[in-house]
Amino acid sequence: MSDESALTDLMRAGRETARLSTVFRSAIADRLGLTVSDLECLDFLADSGPTTAGRIAARTNLTTGAVTSMLRRLQQAGFITADRDPADRRRVIVTLRPERAADLEHPYAHFAARAAQLISHYTADELTLLLRHHAHLQSLYLAELDTLRNPVPEPSSPR
Repeated sequence: MSDESALTDLMRAGRETARLSTVFRSAIADRLGLTVSDLECLDFLADSGPTTAGRIAARTNLTTGAVTSMLRRLQQAGFITADRDPADRRRVIVTLRPERAADLEHPYAHFAARAAQLISHYTADELTLLLRHHAHLQSLYLAELDTLRNPVPEPSSPR
């Protein structure tokens, strides 16, 4: 297999994995009666801990208005609390309610067990490579999102 062919296959596999992940997460969101954006927000809170509504907007690529509506829905559904930051009353600190964490984990339980079984056969070096790969991809995605959100204007052509 040539380097070019291997790269093409790797990129195709990555796109297919991303597509399947999106479809899977959509099915999980449906099962929980949430939107995919709601689920992304809750997953982010589970990973990051309490954070601001502005940071959620940045990480979910939603407008602040859309985040406000989403947080209201999630608060009414009992998944989060949203309280004014005592240090800066303009900011809202959003926290995942710990008693609802199991509701979010349950739909992933079967997948998580199968994924753990899969990676249990990997060596420490293989896992290190995968972790490094994912860290690089995350950095790449964040850089590309920044470019999409803040495009550099093309210079004007002289007349």
